[in-house]
Amino acid sequence: MPQIVFDQVSKSYPIYESPGDRLKELLTPRGFKFHKDFWALRDVSFEVQHGETFCLVGENGSGKSTSLQIIAGILQPTSGKVEVQGRVSALLELGAGFNPEFTGRDNVYLNASILGFSTREIDRRFRQIEEFAEIGGFIDQPVKTYSSGMVVRLAFAVAIHVDPEVLLVDEALAVGDIYFRQRCLRKVHEMRSRGVTIVFVSHAAGDVKAIGDRAMWLDQGQVVDIGPPDRIIARYLAAMVEKDSRYLTHKHAVRAAPAGPVEAPEVIEGVPNVDHRYGDGRAQVIGIAVYNEHGQRIETLEPEAKIIVRISVRALGDVALPIVGFMMRNHLGIDFAGTNTAREGHELPPLRAGDTLTVDFHLELPELYPASFSFSPAIADGTLLGYTMCDWIDNAVALQMSPPDGPVYGYLHLPCRVAVNARLSPQEEPVAEQSLG
Repeated sequence: MPQIVFDQVSKSYPIYESPGDRLKELLTPRGFKFHKDFWALRDVSFEVQHGETFCLVGENGSGKSTSLQIIAGILQPTSGKVEVQGRVSALLELGAGFNPEFTGRDNVYLNASILGFSTREIDRRFRQIEEFAEIGGFIDQPVKTYSSGMVVRLAFAVAIHVDPEVLLVDEALAVGDIYFRQRCLRKVHEMRSRGVTIVFVSHAAGDVKAIGDRAMWLDQGQVVDIGPPDRIIARYLAAMVEKDSRYLTHKHAVRAAPAGPVEAPEVIEGVPNVDHRYGDGRAQVIGIAVYNEHGQRIETLEPEAKIIVRISVRALGDVALPIVGFMMRNHLGIDFAGTNTAREGHELPPLRAGDTLTVDFHLELPELYPASFSFSPAIADGTLLGYTMCDWIDNAVALQMSPPDGPVYGYLHLPCRVAVNARLSPQEEPVAEQSLG
């Protein structure tokens, strides 16, 4: 039989526009409502098996803490059925269950007695609790004098030393220092091995994957997915990246539109070669060329030369977050190197239909194997973590690399200094040192 069962559980909170509406509702006949219902949970169903570590992930306000409070018995569901077997110990909101006027010692006895422990039983456990919390003399000071980290230390120490069969942890470890977090996570692993059922809420993807057997993703009070932590975390993080990209796109799109099309001061037109081209067509690469450091167009690449890759683009529609870049390929068709404006930390302004933009990429070439290298330019809309390709041109321009002074082993020669030192006596100075380019 599962240790925790949620069967079609929903939880709503009444939201009143003013305190007077609450009074009106009390005085009017039953059936008249002066509030709106906020559903923190809607038809949530899951089971947690004995000895399982079950993790809850989701954005703030998705219903994670409400779920834990229902498991702990602090809240009652509006509808649905909840079953919890065994003694429950909860580490929920920071300092929950602690009286700030009482000392740490008094709060240990208070919390443990609420869980059904006698004074004698608490006496036997107190030294272990005190040693794990490591708050020194503050154990006999009022909790209101504690830092947030000290409150968590004491609360966690109590929670794990009252022999729980179910342990609930709600993001409380986020305020702890790295030393204490590591100790807590080791303790969680130890409790797992003893068969304690753990329900763990965290925004730390690494912690969820490290300790979770299964995970549940909540969004706006509803279950999105339940399954292995790796899969759930991957889906959740991908959704958060997509949401952030949409936000940035909207933020840039609402900027005031310029009076007319923006024309770059210097536009190059002409793409020497198109092996393959794809994108949604909201913007196009209209030109690409490679120049030396003096601004002269070049036909070959020289080892250790400074070059400029110039790319011009034109918008055919709105591009809120333009990214311009290129990929450099070798003669085998292998993507050798590449970059873009976002990677280099350069934010481009939004583009409207008809706008043109020219971007110069200043590069210093290493000594490369003397072969042909191509440049594939592109323009996209979005961020590094999530974007839509507007236009990509495979191998738009190809240049031959001139042979370097010496042989190149592999694909490139790394800058290198060689120092040869003989084994000398302390009185002698090193005399055999060479530097090779």
